[in-house]
Amino acid sequence: MSAVGSAAVPSSPYGSGSAASSGSAVSGLATTSGSAATVRPAVVADAAGIARVHVGSWRAAYAGLLPADFLAGLSASRREAFWAESLAAPAPRHTVLVAETPDGTIAGFAASTPSRDEDATPDTGELASIYLLPEFWSQGFGRALHARALTALATDFATATLWVLAGNTRARTFYERTGWTLDGRTKVESVANGTVTLEEVRYRTSPRG
Repeated sequence: MSAVGSAAVPSSPYGSGSAASSGSAVSGLATTSGSAATVRPAVVADAAGIARVHVGSWRAAYAGLLPADFLAGLSASRREAFWAESLAAPAPRHTVLVAETPDGTIAGFAASTPSRDEDATPDTGELASIYLLPEFWSQGFGRALHARALTALATDFATATLWVLAGNTRARTFYERTGWTLDGRTKVESVANGTVTLEEVRYRTSPRG
């Protein structure tokens, strides 16, 4: 979940404990027209920047949706350690991308994985997260990440899903404008030792168009 919107289940820094990769399905750099973002596969050295985005985007995007004390307690250092370990040991068909500004700042990241849902078929992927620092909202960074993430998913999967907070209107609007549709599935999850409840809805799209 993020300012742009995300499917990440926040029970771990990545979502449901899934391992991340440095971009097995995507290689090289791409500057996306309409934004100043260069989107590229993430590497271990990006862990601190990704963690900063992770925490900063949550605090901005989920203010009013999640408890203030929960957001204040998010730890960038724990997320940095997680990302450093995950990016050092890529998992098959997992991709992590970063959007980088001309001065080298990591403005956001996206992660895709095989679907973690019980009803998923082998050809179903998942857009696990798109996170973006609030100062880069509405500047094309989110669309750049989204486009490359779909390209990565299309390499291995015929269909893709994502989960988003039911009350995250900004994220849901973004996804609907980029071709995702509700598929009728919902879920309620608890994090922070059961003190925070998340009501989520699922969207679906075909990454191959």
